Amino acid sequence: MGKMTQSLHIFQRIESCRLCKDQFARTPTAHVPRPVLQGQTSARILIAGQAPGLRVHVSGCPFTDASGDRLRHWMGLSEKIFYDSEQIAIIPMAFCFPGYSKSKADLPPPKICARTWRQEVLEAFDKIELTILVGRYAQQWHLGTTKAVSDVVRQYTAWGPHILPLPHPSWRNTHWLTTNPWFDQDVVPYLRRRVQEILSDRSNHT
Repeated sequence: MGKMTQSLHIFQRIESCRLCKDQFARTPTAHVPRPVLQGQTSARILIAGQAPGLRVHVSGCPFTDASGDRLRHWMGLSEKIFYDSEQIAIIPMAFCFPGYSKSKADLPPPKICARTWRQEVLEAFDKIELTILVGRYAQQWHLGTTKAVSDVVRQYTAWGPHILPLPHPSWRNTHWLTTNPWFDQDVVPYLRRRVQEILSDRSNHT
């Protein structure tokens, strides 16, 4: 089975996944599963997010919310390039909106999603040059670390040129960003340089 066929096949299987149907039905939103992901085997950059929020669940398109606006700003990308699945893969730790708790807090990504799908879906992408780890759940899975996000991101150069940990771009982290100016001063420019290096190299070979 070719890589392109393999990628299409697993995406089709993920899109039909209903493992969490009963779990989601018990949340206050009582929603049905709607897996949201993006990517083709030619992608050179992979964004490992947390899980879709409610707006993404409704739109069916990843990062169609304020978090997406901030992430695109950090990466220095237009929506056109960000949503070009031939260049950018978006594979969150859980593919569906987990729902809210009774106190209206975001529920965590169901662990069964990564256990069932993650290793297999990542194997479909063998041209990735940069994996961007957005938030704690992605960093724990990919790096095997239990360190706080602040500590992981502060050591961003230690993870090498192929992995870059980021805080979650949620509005909830605005205070953290304000009190940690080194992120905007150091990490964001580094991220933009890496993204442009990779995308420019791709355009020079197509």
